[in-house]
Amino acid sequence: MADNLSDTLKKLKITAVDRTEDSLEGCLDCLLQALAQNNMETSEKIQESGILQLFAGLLIPQSSCTAKVANIIAEVAKNEFMRTPCVDAGLISPLVQLLNSKDQEVLLQTGRALGNICYDSHEGRSAVDQAGGAQIVIDHLRSLCSITDPANEKLLTVFCGMLMNYSNENDSLQAQLINMGVIPTLVKLLGIHCQNAALTEMCLVAFGNLAELESSKEQFASTNIAEELVKLFKKQIEHDKKEMIFEVLAPLAENDAIKLQLVEAGLVECLLEIVQQKVDSDKEDDIAELKTASDLMVLLLLGDESMQKLFEGGKGNVFQRVLSWIPSNNHQLQLAGALAIANFARNDGNCIHMVDNGIVETLMDLLDRHVEDGNVTVQHAALSALRNLAIPVVNKAKMLSAGVTEAVLKFLKSEMPPVQFKLLGTLRMLIDAQEAAEQLGKNVKLVERLVEWCEAKDHAGVMGESNRLLSALIRHSKSKDVIKTIVQSGGIKHLVTMATSEHVIMQNEALVALALIAALELGTAEKDLESAKLVQILHRLLADERSAPEIKYNSMVLICALMGSECLHKEVQDLAFLDVVSKLRSHENKSVAQQASLTEQRLTVES
Repeated sequence: MADNLSDTLKKLKITAVDRTEDSLEGCLDCLLQALAQNNMETSEKIQESGILQLFAGLLIPQSSCTAKVANIIAEVAKNEFMRTPCVDAGLISPLVQLLNSKDQEVLLQTGRALGNICYDSHEGRSAVDQAGGAQIVIDHLRSLCSITDPANEKLLTVFCGMLMNYSNENDSLQAQLINMGVIPTLVKLLGIHCQNAALTEMCLVAFGNLAELESSKEQFASTNIAEELVKLFKKQIEHDKKEMIFEVLAPLAENDAIKLQLVEAGLVECLLEIVQQKVDSDKEDDIAELKTASDLMVLLLLGDESMQKLFEGGKGNVFQRVLSWIPSNNHQLQLAGALAIANFARNDGNCIHMVDNGIVETLMDLLDRHVEDGNVTVQHAALSALRNLAIPVVNKAKMLSAGVTEAVLKFLKSEMPPVQFKLLGTLRMLIDAQEAAEQLGKNVKLVERLVEWCEAKDHAGVMGESNRLLSALIRHSKSKDVIKTIVQSGGIKHLVTMATSEHVIMQNEALVALALIAALELGTAEKDLESAKLVQILHRLLADERSAPEIKYNSMVLICALMGSECLHKEVQDLAFLDVVSKLRSHENKSVAQQASLTEQRLTVES
């Protein structure tokens, strides 16, 4: 075999120059045979012989051997170590020229050769890009798209594969294909050739790659991709095929227009059916399919239009089915059900309807099942839903009387930041009412936990929400007892720090809470206010031109309130506040200017 191969390669060198087609064809057949028997070894011999360079001259449109030469190149390029040598041998340009051939076999082998050279090869892709190969292939796909005979479908499959190898995991080449209009062409291919498994699969992999790119979504949205994918999905029985379609649907469904198209194409019904079929199965494939289907369902509900269409005033079949997932014993369905409710709870009308129809009790039952060693993702999802439901004013009192705060407080001991974050958000949404704020603000365990979380520097969200809840407890309760509890738990320094936040809304909330502390319980809090350097911070806020008008206003209100404390009063005098305040009398904001005059009078009288 080895001797034969060496002889063939020597002979090929001579015939390649003479171009005697009969003997050339015999040599090429021998090479193809050797490659079929041992591709890697034969490829190494071909590389060592230097014959690759001669192939460039053999890739001529009018020769009867051209298809075989292209076939040999396709075979050797299956080996990673042969791809760069094929580029260095100057084979790309003549191969790309052959894409203009009318001969179907030449086109097929040329497509294979270019596709294999491009596979995972930067040099291969770059050379095909420079030679303009992609555009020619896309033009072929367009012109051959409607022909359904097997030979043409095989060619289309090879061309799709070539474009995929050319652009796989390369954003700029994928963007190039998108700009060349490949997406509508591939969608059309999928529609016409949906009976051809190989071609369909190739289209799906191409969609999966392209759909990751943000710029592709608009093009996809202008085609009937949703309809075609749902139609294809309904035909599938095998798990792997469904999985392939899911992999395309997930990135596409991130786009709101496509979400709506998928809903209108009937995807939701398919997903609900999968859930129903797989819910009791313990087979690995079925569990995976159930998870993918329910996750996708939640994703479809993230679009405002698609969500509202499926809500149907709370009477919709889809809404009712999703609702039935929450009491199930399947954690994945509990999770998806709670997340779906959180997504439905994105406008006041839906929230009010759901609370009036008992959703709160359903979610509290779910939380109850996950208190001890519970599933963190389910806890997080149920708390997210409760937080969203608590946003409309009319829902707050109903949720309080249903016992939501008690249900939520059971998770105070959680060490998981995502759960802590949602727990804090839910409580903050609920305590607009004075009574609720007072009740929670006197809960020592809660306040101590909040003070602890105010120092959670690794989790900015938890830290921010804890500060905001501390401030809200004071602002809404206006209660001396609440302030005393917060002082005793060491919360004052955190409210002072919050006044320096980069978020104006948080600064403001802190200043209003501090002003209430100064007005109601200055004696209890003065030492903490002093050691937290509140007066220096207020001086800085007033002197800083970048401070928002409401920050300046509330800082001056607070200064006046602090004058009742001897030690804080002295600090105010030592820092020459009068200079800063008198400048603010000419502030463009009327409220700030008026407050500056009042504060100046107060400082002058007290000095």
